[in-house]
Amino acid sequence: MSSRVRVSLANLKPSRGSQHNQKRVGRGQGSGYGGTSGRGHKGQKARTGSSLRPGFEGGQTPITKLFPKRGFINQNQKTWAPVNLDRIQHWVDQGRLTSSPENPITARELLESGCVHNVHDGIKLLGDGATELKTPIYVVASRASKSAISAIEGAGGKVVCKYYNDLALRDCVKGRTDRVSAAPTRREDIVWYGLYRNRGFMSPLTLKKLGDLPFVEERWKTLAQQLGVWRQQNFVTLKK
Repeated sequence: MSSRVRVSLANLKPSRGSQHNQKRVGRGQGSGYGGTSGRGHKGQKARTGSSLRPGFEGGQTPITKLFPKRGFINQNQKTWAPVNLDRIQHWVDQGRLTSSPENPITARELLESGCVHNVHDGIKLLGDGATELKTPIYVVASRASKSAISAIEGAGGKVVCKYYNDLALRDCVKGRTDRVSAAPTRREDIVWYGLYRNRGFMSPLTLKKLGDLPFVEERWKTLAQQLGVWRQQNFVTLKK
């Protein structure tokens, strides 16, 4: 017989530890919060309505302003997770990685197989150990060096560089397909992913070379047509 109790309005109650008694201050020394109510004796922080911002030192020059500042933080900087071709070939030989036109190697496969331990802002393929690559592989990464591209295509595989923002990369790692992947918005990214020498996913020549491979998305062709207008843009030069 099951020991479960039927849930009804008569036996509903909050979970244990989910509710706490209100902290009542100024109600005698026996409570531990009497007298000064836990605020100590006098001073600015003991007064009603006192709120000091973090780093405030009573009006004197704070220590954060006393030290000199150098350099700046580049908001557009990316940290790539490098992967060499000899490591990928070693993973393929061990059976830890598989690649096919239906299931190409992405950041998700590299992370789950332990080939990389953190995807950071995306995967970058490097050409170290290019002579070790013997298996034709299909890879969708964020970046790829020229030596890595030539080695993969020389072995009979294909490589495509696709743009990922933070949310799109997270969806790729978790295997979510219910959301539309983001498109590049910065001009530098639009130009970079639209060049064939980078094997950008928005390059018309890249899509032509890939043909009708299963992992090629229709959205890539749409973005290549919509965001590729920069090739026909002419800038008007002002006369002096």
